[in-house]
Amino acid sequence: MSWLRRLLLLPAAAALLLPLSPPAAHAGTAPSRCGPAGGPITSYGPASVTNALGNAVFVGDTLYAVTRGLSPNVVGAYDTAADAVTAHHDIPTGIGAWAMTTVGTDVYVGTHGPADLYKLDTRTGQVSEVASFDDDYVWNMAASPDGKVYLGMSPTGRVMEYDPATGATRDLGAAVQGEEYVRSIAADDTTVYAGVGSHAHLVAIDRATGAKREIGPPELASRDFVASMAMNDTHLAMGISSQGELLVLDKDDPGDYRIAAAPGEKYVTSVAFLGEHVYFTGRPTGTLYRYHLATGEVEALGVPYPEAGTQVLHAHGGRIWGTQDGAVFVYDPATGGLEYRNLVARGMRAGPEQPMTVFSDGTYVYVSGKGGMQVHGPGGESHRVGMPGEPKSMALADGRLYLGVYTQALIYGHEPGSGEARLLAGIGNRQDRPRDMAYDADTGLLAIGTQPEPGQENGALSLYDPRTGELDVRRPVVPDQSVYSVAAAEGVAYLGTYVQEGFGLPPKTTTARLAAYDLRERKPLWQMEPVPGAAFVADVVRHRGHLYGVTDTGVLFEVDPARRRVTRTAKVGAFGGDLVVQGGRLYGVTGETVNRGERVYRVDLRAFTTGTVADGLAGEWFDGAKLAADRCGLYTLRGRDLVRIDTPHGRN
Repeated sequence: MSWLRRLLLLPAAAALLLPLSPPAAHAGTAPSRCGPAGGPITSYGPASVTNALGNAVFVGDTLYAVTRGLSPNVVGAYDTAADAVTAHHDIPTGIGAWAMTTVGTDVYVGTHGPADLYKLDTRTGQVSEVASFDDDYVWNMAASPDGKVYLGMSPTGRVMEYDPATGATRDLGAAVQGEEYVRSIAADDTTVYAGVGSHAHLVAIDRATGAKREIGPPELASRDFVASMAMNDTHLAMGISSQGELLVLDKDDPGDYRIAAAPGEKYVTSVAFLGEHVYFTGRPTGTLYRYHLATGEVEALGVPYPEAGTQVLHAHGGRIWGTQDGAVFVYDPATGGLEYRNLVARGMRAGPEQPMTVFSDGTYVYVSGKGGMQVHGPGGESHRVGMPGEPKSMALADGRLYLGVYTQALIYGHEPGSGEARLLAGIGNRQDRPRDMAYDADTGLLAIGTQPEPGQENGALSLYDPRTGELDVRRPVVPDQSVYSVAAAEGVAYLGTYVQEGFGLPPKTTTARLAAYDLRERKPLWQMEPVPGAAFVADVVRHRGHLYGVTDTGVLFEVDPARRRVTRTAKVGAFGGDLVVQGGRLYGVTGETVNRGERVYRVDLRAFTTGTVADGLAGEWFDGAKLAADRCGLYTLRGRDLVRIDTPHGRN
């Protein structure tokens, strides 16, 4: 049975694990959200509220868990004996944290955006920044027995050393030249072990000399990542992407290794040793497994939360503890019991995050983020609908909301007004990031553009029929690029592309394209490069027989699809964001950085100039500035709050 079918057959018991707020009233009786405006801009408060976790470590019987995507991020102290979160410690910088380790009673936290290193003194509660690195990410960290801290970095692919005794840092250089990610790391008395991607390598680094040697087995040559790692006195255990494998290797004799597969999995997200076993978790199913070191047997133990990623596993007190978004699970080998604990219910602080996208169906406004979406109702109320992933794109078809969810490029469906979203299909084909989707009423198809997994080539265009559930994945549709933005009308999908294929691969092309695809005949019609040097087309819309797009370089362009030529261009800002049509007019959002939505503008289609509708918004987006529209107005962010912007063309 496939992993997707196993998930689709999981009953309501799985849904009971979702930390959801009560659902709103059904959309069939809900009023329009148009109401008295609070001025030109009406705020609805935090756009998306979450407590997504990045990592966790034990000090004594307290689990210290760090968030990602909040402002500021926090380390919550979960007292496992009291079963309560008893303290929070702010991490001032970074948009999130994936990396944690301990030295004695001190907790170290590595952030991303920027890559900073913090120390939390758990005896006093004091948090201090101890180092900063010229990188974007601290992906993972490990402490050696003598108290040095080793950090795996991106995009330089370096290993860094921090000495708490002196405050000194040391650059051990790139683990593998040309590779951007050190995603997993461990350290013993003499050696640092670095797990590398997006082409998998396992590298042993001599702590004294910095000398490096490849110790991975030959099978790694066809794998993507050594993505997770644990160590005991004699062995390393590692999760290998993207074929759902566990690698167990003798440290003294790397040629003595075993590779065990978990059928149906693509990723082994976390690993831990306990006694004579290695415990590990898989995605997409979210299953907890046990590997028997003596026999090589792999045993499935249970599913704490379907399709969820487990950031870290720890062996503590004879049990296995796993950290997921907003929760922990506990497995007791003595009894076989698997317990799921919602940390929000136990006092873990939630906060506004950087959202992924925004969409309105005319009644509800949906803002997606980590682990689900916030649904804003017509009366200003909101509730959370949980999903094990990040909804990156949304579209409405026949009154139902469809979502493209990262990772795994999954398609979910949501009935407006309900309290849940249901898994419908998995795109597969080495795709994992749904960039955009659009519904074509003429063919009844959803057109979904995706970016492939790190290290993989060629994005895809997927055609999903909501009436039958049929899914047709076309890869590649624009060779050597990903599909970043999609519009659809009258049986044709219009695709804006991205020169980046899977992250970690150097682009093969230099300029993003605009392409047309026949949805009935399932074949490409034409393609062009509308703006020289643009890396991606941030959005594309069809309006009054013309195509309008905007690039990452902030160039708005108009295309006559009949003549297949660019007719006009205009500079709208440093970076281009979403475009929408409302009241027969074209609007867009732009900013000085790719994830900053500063200005909403209106396009004068006669003069092809822009006028400012709202400015100084400082919208904090995660993956590009977004904009939505309905008859009540335009929706975007001011800071991390959802706002509605009144326009003369709404309420018609």
